[in-house]
Amino acid sequence: MGNALLETKGLHRFFGGLHAVNDVSIIVKQNTIKGVIGPNGAGKTTLFNLIAGTTQPHDGEVFFRDKKITALKPHAVACRGIARTFQTTKLFSHMTVLENVMMGRHCRTKCGFISGMLNLPRTWREDKQTKEKAMSILKDLGLIEHAFETASNLPFGRQRLVEFARALAMEPELLLLDEPAAGLNIYETKELAKLILWIRDRGVTCLVVEHDMSLVMAICDDVVVLDQGKKIAEGPPRAVQRNPEVIRIYL
Repeated sequence: MGNALLETKGLHRFFGGLHAVNDVSIIVKQNTIKGVIGPNGAGKTTLFNLIAGTTQPHDGEVFFRDKKITALKPHAVACRGIARTFQTTKLFSHMTVLENVMMGRHCRTKCGFISGMLNLPRTWREDKQTKEKAMSILKDLGLIEHAFETASNLPFGRQRLVEFARALAMEPELLLLDEPAAGLNIYETKELAKLILWIRDRGVTCLVVEHDMSLVMAICDDVVVLDQGKKIAEGPPRAVQRNPEVIRIYL
């Protein structure tokens, strides 16, 4: 696998008579941004779900750092170092921004339920460290002034940033971004491109499902194209953009 961080081999997933993912094999190299594009119903989100463990494949395997993770539950996949965001922002709307980000630290904490119930000193220390880490991330993402606001009171673009912050709080090696530009205006999308590049430069590899081709062309090192569950093209963004089959599908 060389410097591959993630590899899928021959993934298949059916939903009734629909072959949602059909023999898809991809490699995501470390410290890169790989895009996944294709028309609606191409199987992009299903591929993400197979990687994240929320859906199990009917055939094929997923490897992360050369270790098979195919049968792992989502929380176990997350603890291995894979975080994700969703098409529709999924925040704990009744919690503050800070509390949402602190929730992302759950798989990195060691004190269990009993320690918390007994209010042991190590629980205090860990809670303090979790809060400090969350505040640091909020500062990096320009959200520190919103730390104690209720998450649902923020405008949509800011809520999307909170979701990014929560994912980064997990200290992932791989970040799965499912249509991160959905619902954002042009200015917010340009800022999002800067953010994703900044995340990559911090050592976090990114796999991005996206319809906004301007964003894909601006940030991706490599692109894979899906159509009706199959991989039809893969390579550098400019080469994929000129591929006749890709042009046919998108036009």
